[in-house]
Amino acid sequence: MSDKHLSSQFDAALNTLSTHLLAMGGMVERQTTRCLTLIDDYDPALVQEIRDSERELNALEIEIDEEIHRVIARRQPAARDLRLLMAMSKCVTNLERMGDEARKISKRMRRIDENGGISSIPLTELRSSGEMAASILHRVLDAFARMDAVAAAQIVRDDQAIDDAFRAFVRRLVTQMSERPQTVSVALEYLFIAKALERIGDHAKNIAEFVVFVVKGRDVRHIPLGELEREALTT
Repeated sequence: MSDKHLSSQFDAALNTLSTHLLAMGGMVERQTTRCLTLIDDYDPALVQEIRDSERELNALEIEIDEEIHRVIARRQPAARDLRLLMAMSKCVTNLERMGDEARKISKRMRRIDENGGISSIPLTELRSSGEMAASILHRVLDAFARMDAVAAAQIVRDDQAIDDAFRAFVRRLVTQMSERPQTVSVALEYLFIAKALERIGDHAKNIAEFVVFVVKGRDVRHIPLGELEREALTT
């Protein structure tokens, strides 16, 4: 078999894996959008849909990871191709964990509904945090598809806004609970929902860092944001 044919087969395998990963990302994006709908309008059918999707994501994580391992074993890739496969495996894990967070949100919203809900807790920052998380998830999937390190670096920066919205919501909840102790149980449910949305943003940020890793060949986790941005811009 010619080297050209082997290379063509390897490229096809990488393209298939990328397609499966992005399809998994699309499922997580739909889950996140449904979670935001639940916050405004509780629907038991949506809760079940999110739970069913989470099980599908678990199966997809195993399936894609197994295929990644097979490609590595068969092709023994080096340099950027190996980085891409390693990053894909990490990205799949982060997507699966986003699905876990979506399931947690649906579970908490079900509890709130069972307790009669509450309208006195302002949810502005919670909605804002959720919308930002959904936005950077969409953008990071696009950055992954295009292997755009600059766009990925911007996503890492934008994740800070989700953290800020989360902290603002926590402060509001603390005030609410101190002024109205009867709201504590439901307020705590909303606190866990806010934390789950923040974690979805964190996982999207992780994927963005792996995009930079693939493109630039440097592990940019745990380095200052400014340094990461400079790395993404280098040619």
